[in-house]
Amino acid sequence: MPSVDYALLNRQLEALLDTRDWLTNSAQTSAFLMQALSDLNWVGFYLQRERDVLHLGPFQGKPACHPIPFEKGVCGAAARTQTTQRIDDVHAVADHIACDAASNSELVVPIVVDGALWGVLDIDSPRTARFSQEDQAGIEALVATFIARTALERPAFD
Repeated sequence: MPSVDYALLNRQLEALLDTRDWLTNSAQTSAFLMQALSDLNWVGFYLQRERDVLHLGPFQGKPACHPIPFEKGVCGAAARTQTTQRIDDVHAVADHIACDAASNSELVVPIVVDGALWGVLDIDSPRTARFSQEDQAGIEALVATFIARTALERPAFD
C-alpha cells in the first residue's frame, strides 16, 4: 500500500475546519478521513456525554453501536486509558464490539482536552493489520488539528 502524505492531509483538514463548531468539525473530519484514506469501512466519533459511557457522534459508514461503556471494546479501552488503541485483528480482542462484521482492524484515538476526555475517533478497516505506526502517528496529528481548530468542552456530569 502506498505511503500516505499525512502532512498534506493535515493542511487540507486545517483548511476544511473553518468553524469552531464541534458538530460541524466532527462531521467534516469523519467524511474527510473516509474519502482521503483507503481500505476503511467506518470512521466516526464517540463522545463522552455521561460518566464512563461513550455516545455515538457524527460518522461515515454503516449504522453503529450505541452506547459503549468504558469497560467494553476497543473504544472503551481508548476512553478508559486515554491512549491510542491500534488493533491488527479485532477478532483477537475478547470484548470487541462488532458493529460491522466486515471490520478486521481498528484504530481508536482518544480526544483529550485540558486533561479531560471529550471522546474518541474510531476508524475501522475490513483489512487485517491495516494501520501502521506511521498511520497511527499521522492520525494522532490529525486529531491534534481537530482539537486545535474546534471549541471542545467536556459536559458536566450529575
